[in-house]
Amino acid sequence: MELHINLQGRKDLAEQLYRQLREGIESGRLAAGTQLPPTRLLAEQLGVSRKTVADTYARLTYDNLLTGKVGSGTFINARSTNPTRQAQPSSLASAAVVELWREMQLPLRPAAMAGTLRYDFIGGASIKSHFPFDEWRRCTLHALRQSSRTQSFYSLAEGLPELREAIARHVSFSRGVRCSAETVLVSNGAQQALDLVSRVLIEPGCKVAMEDPGYPPARLLFMAQGADVTGVPVDAEGMRVELIPEGTRLIYVTPSHQFPLGMPMSPARREALLARAQVLGAIIIEDDYDSEFRYEGRPADSLQSMDSHGLVAYIGTFSKTLLPELRLGYAVLPPAIHAAVCVAKQLTDWHTPTLSQWALAKFISEGCLLKHIRRCHEVYAARRERIQARFNDDLAPWFELVPSTAGYHLAVMCKVAVDVPLLISLARKVEVGLYDLAPFYYQASPKAGLLLGFGAIESLDIDTALDRVRDILLQIGQGI
Repeated sequence: MELHINLQGRKDLAEQLYRQLREGIESGRLAAGTQLPPTRLLAEQLGVSRKTVADTYARLTYDNLLTGKVGSGTFINARSTNPTRQAQPSSLASAAVVELWREMQLPLRPAAMAGTLRYDFIGGASIKSHFPFDEWRRCTLHALRQSSRTQSFYSLAEGLPELREAIARHVSFSRGVRCSAETVLVSNGAQQALDLVSRVLIEPGCKVAMEDPGYPPARLLFMAQGADVTGVPVDAEGMRVELIPEGTRLIYVTPSHQFPLGMPMSPARREALLARAQVLGAIIIEDDYDSEFRYEGRPADSLQSMDSHGLVAYIGTFSKTLLPELRLGYAVLPPAIHAAVCVAKQLTDWHTPTLSQWALAKFISEGCLLKHIRRCHEVYAARRERIQARFNDDLAPWFELVPSTAGYHLAVMCKVAVDVPLLISLARKVEVGLYDLAPFYYQASPKAGLLLGFGAIESLDIDTALDRVRDILLQIGQGI
């Protein structure tokens, strides 16, 4: 790769070269530690004498902008860079909409949540040590072999047929979803599936209904696409369907494990939701994000399996069962929107990387996914049981568990007055990560409580962490 230098004419070549290199270094465009081309090579590239380049390097070295290393070459001095911000236009035509995006509050933003706390009840995360790296490595090698046998061209927007077939078999077996490979679309995580479905349904000003409290990234996504989002309150049976407003075009729900409270939607409420969607002509997005992990009672039917009118788009993810950084999800789409969503996928990013698709197809078809889920289920069940025991015992004076049968987070509501932000702040000082339920409320009045994820905390650490929470509550004298 050639160094970008643009010399004009045949006069003052050394000065031009000096000014451009100095500007590149001081602006940060030429990063600290970067090796510059040898004088002979750069001279040939620029069509100047080698002496011109050598003299320029010498001046920059004298200015402490370059440093020479015997036997290695000439490098930009790490102490010399002074990056400057790019000038901003004085009047940007799109300034208002840019500001709206910039000011969006993202309560689940990784940078805000990923800390170094010793005991962390963060939701939606798992301990990487449980991931079967050896099995995944073998599947990745298989994917490389498969990739080497195919032509170097773009793949299908909806995903590799082998992976779509594997996903269809998996969700039919584990969740009773009625689907075939032809109805499955592979996405970069569940968030992209949400984006694709919503972008083919939403126009500026149209109505979208979702649970309140609910999943903020979904709400912000809908609003960013111009939707008028209504937060529909939930009770012990899930979303209060009778409060879905007239004119609603899209309904977003988490019926198997309501996010963030955790209770499942009752069968009667599911039937009512499907009936309401039919009257409205609305599509329902069923986000089934972590119901593979079920601990009590009989498995409930997915909403999609109860749908006889083609109104439910079933969205799932492998972020919770495998690794979030794999960015692999899927959507089982009703016929009415399938072709449109595939077009949106192709226009968005053409297709999900095929290497990871081949690996996941192999991983699922060989039974590795089900084995991994069974192993994790045993671990999560023990953690869940321990947390429940503590909140039914010495933490019961302050908190009450919200009934939940699946997933790997629990919600606890305050039974008495507790300053939750203060509790969270003090807990962090003793290496315990707690998370407030308040940011998940939209239009409904927030109820005081905590979201407790148990995927990322070791089983043996739970009692130690909750001992510290109890001690803080006793010290600040709240609620009792």
